[in-house]
Amino acid sequence: MIDKLAAIHDRFRNLEENLSDPAVINDMDRFQKVNKEYKKLQPVIEAYEAYRDLMGNIKTAQEMLRDPEMKEMAEMELDDLKPRQQEMEEALRMMLIPRDPEDERDVIFEIRSGTGGDEASIFAGDLLRMYTRYFDEVGWKYEVLYENEGSAGGYNKVVLEVSGEDVYARLKFESGAHRVQRIPRTESQGRVHTSAATVVVMPKLELEDVNIKKSDLKIDTFRASGAGGQHVNKTESAIRITHLPTGIVSESQDGRSQHKNKDIAMSQLLQRIQDQQREAHQAEQASKRKSLVGSGDRADKIRTYNYPQNRVTDHRINLTLYNLDQIVEGQIGGIIEALQLAENTAKLEEGVV
Repeated sequence: MIDKLAAIHDRFRNLEENLSDPAVINDMDRFQKVNKEYKKLQPVIEAYEAYRDLMGNIKTAQEMLRDPEMKEMAEMELDDLKPRQQEMEEALRMMLIPRDPEDERDVIFEIRSGTGGDEASIFAGDLLRMYTRYFDEVGWKYEVLYENEGSAGGYNKVVLEVSGEDVYARLKFESGAHRVQRIPRTESQGRVHTSAATVVVMPKLELEDVNIKKSDLKIDTFRASGAGGQHVNKTESAIRITHLPTGIVSESQDGRSQHKNKDIAMSQLLQRIQDQQREAHQAEQASKRKSLVGSGDRADKIRTYNYPQNRVTDHRINLTLYNLDQIVEGQIGGIIEALQLAENTAKLEEGVV
């Protein structure tokens, strides 16, 4: 770990020099790239330098033990410093865990009502409100690409594009089935019903991010059809993209324009191709972490929102909180951080660092 930190420290100093190099300063694209990496490494370097200072103090205190007059003071200092050493080493190990390649990406974020009829659509609307409040809190931008409202309120389906810093890193664990237990507004006898909605989070990929050729793609347009409410475009705005070598097909008619449909279909296609390319490599890791992150399949029940008990339970990490009233107002940062911590702990146990 120390060797790795020393190498990162050298890289950081090199970036620092580049940021004062006129050749870099005058090249905006290069400057932004260097500055981005510099800022990303800064917290690691600050922690590393604090750790080196701590280890220097421990060494000094250990040398003081040889002096009978200083021994008692040195022992007291070591009693204080040693626990901090363990804490700082643990924090540094967490910082050194490799990030997923997609963590910095923007996302296509979909919420769809599941089992439960009108109540499921209402719940999907509640989830949309919860998430958009969280997006506002962390300063992310979002745009509704498609919405199909339910007959009694809420949404049958809504698709957003979310952009900002580390969006996929924080939202990737939200994919799966979200279950609600509460008394519906339409229930006259006060019985608790269970309904569900599914969330799908896809990182926005570009063509150059996946090992395919543009010439291998066939893009067709067709007329949107089916339920879509007021936003179905009656022109040939729907898009179907076929990757000819694999036969993988993706299509979208949900967007409000041909351009948006192409973005959605391309993101879906690139994700499917990338998943296929990585499948063999990730098979072992996926099985180890399935209990944590789920497969992203819509049958995965990842979280339950129990209104009568004001309780939220994330089933993957056995996390139960009794502040549902705050969580549905967008205060989901604690759950997201707990999921990130659980993933990092699992990586440490697997010996990633």
